[in-house]
Amino acid sequence: MNLTQADFYTLLPVMVLTVWAVALLLVDLFIPKERKGWTAFLAVAGLALTIGFSLSQIGQESSGFFEMVVLDGFSTFVNILLLVSGLMGISLAYSYLKRMGIERGEYYSLMLFSIAGMMLMAQASDLIVVFLALELLSIPLYVLAAFAHPQHDSGEAGIKYFLLGAFSGGFVVYGIALVFGATQSTALAGIAAAALAGTANIPLMLAGSALILVGFSFKVAAVPFHMWTPDVYQGAPTPVTAFMAAGAKIAGFAALMRVFSTAFPSLAVDLAPVLAVLAALTMIVGNVVAVSQTNIKRMLAYSSIAHAGYILMAFVAFGNPAVSATAIAAGIFYLVAYALTNFGSWSIVIALEKEDGKGLELEDYAGLGKSNPLMAAAMTIFMLSLTGIPPTLGLVGKFYLFSAVIAADMYWLAIVGVLTSLISAFYYLRVVVIMYMKDGEPKTLSEPWLNLTWIAMAAITVILGFMPASLFNWASQAIMKLF
Repeated sequence: MNLTQADFYTLLPVMVLTVWAVALLLVDLFIPKERKGWTAFLAVAGLALTIGFSLSQIGQESSGFFEMVVLDGFSTFVNILLLVSGLMGISLAYSYLKRMGIERGEYYSLMLFSIAGMMLMAQASDLIVVFLALELLSIPLYVLAAFAHPQHDSGEAGIKYFLLGAFSGGFVVYGIALVFGATQSTALAGIAAAALAGTANIPLMLAGSALILVGFSFKVAAVPFHMWTPDVYQGAPTPVTAFMAAGAKIAGFAALMRVFSTAFPSLAVDLAPVLAVLAALTMIVGNVVAVSQTNIKRMLAYSSIAHAGYILMAFVAFGNPAVSATAIAAGIFYLVAYALTNFGSWSIVIALEKEDGKGLELEDYAGLGKSNPLMAAAMTIFMLSLTGIPPTLGLVGKFYLFSAVIAADMYWLAIVGVLTSLISAFYYLRVVVIMYMKDGEPKTLSEPWLNLTWIAMAAITVILGFMPASLFNWASQAIMKLF
């Protein structure tokens, strides 16, 4: 096997991050227990270095390892988003791990390995690599979910996530096997070519694509494959929950976008009704069940489920060739909006969480508007953005998604999206009401990196809400080579 410079250049950011994560494991052995914060700063340095390499690849295109991985605008866009999400994840974890007495250096190495898997998901152009990336993404997250040992809830979250994750991985493998049997190829381009040439067994290919969709639906927490989400989100350490809610969702949808736009475009019309029902159920169940939650982590877990439904709307519109590019661009734009709001809201949750695990009930936010007006204002911005109320980026994201669905003549799905957004306003704005209208004295953690995170996320959410065009144009350019 003769490897060329193009092979390594294509995967340069992934390889840099993986080597850094391995080195970090070794270096951490020599860092004293009371100095484990150094490991966090070294992890940040690794992410920053990898971001630099990713930025240098903007506008570049190549393929490597026998065209099993690709470098294009889409992968670069997603990689940068994932790396920034990693920085946010470390900023949330830095003080939390100390406060909870679970500060161990391997936390950051596991996070870097998971991010490497997420980046590989975005670059995979072969179903075998997609599966390998999925496992590299997932296994560190299983460990991180159970990281708060010996807490019972964290261990339970880890084992639930592991068992159901392994089960969903089986669906992906079986789906890949059926697609290979139908097309004699696992390469995304080869699958599409077989379907176009008429040599593929379409019923078998459709069954395989459906099983792959089931596996990824678990990863992005789409109904009815969402049952693990509330328990895992509640039991896992809160920074892990925040990272999982954004990173795993970005990677899962990035892989879905590439796989279904490259390998299965001929099945788009057949899969559109299935995806429409999946999106509608996810929006309805996520928002309706969130109304009854009194724990902020469980509420945001069901919120995460609901937002997976909104993003799935992009795949429904993909079935109409006239709006397919716009729909996918709207989908990755919404991923950015959700990631910003997600890390912002979870940073405030961490700021109010106490060492004994309390401070996570909605009533614990009573009086925050008086005791910490700036933090309450930031939380209000995040709740408004998740609802889709101006002047936030969340409103623009939903506008683009609903417009794409309407352009694809799926009016009923757009109506479901609007109605479920109205339902979501109840539980999101309930947090705002509690903060400003009820008396209480919540104690918040004042930690520089944590404070910087929620302040920055709130500012960016509002600023981009006023001028989203540049971000949407970048998203549109990023997906041009997918079609």
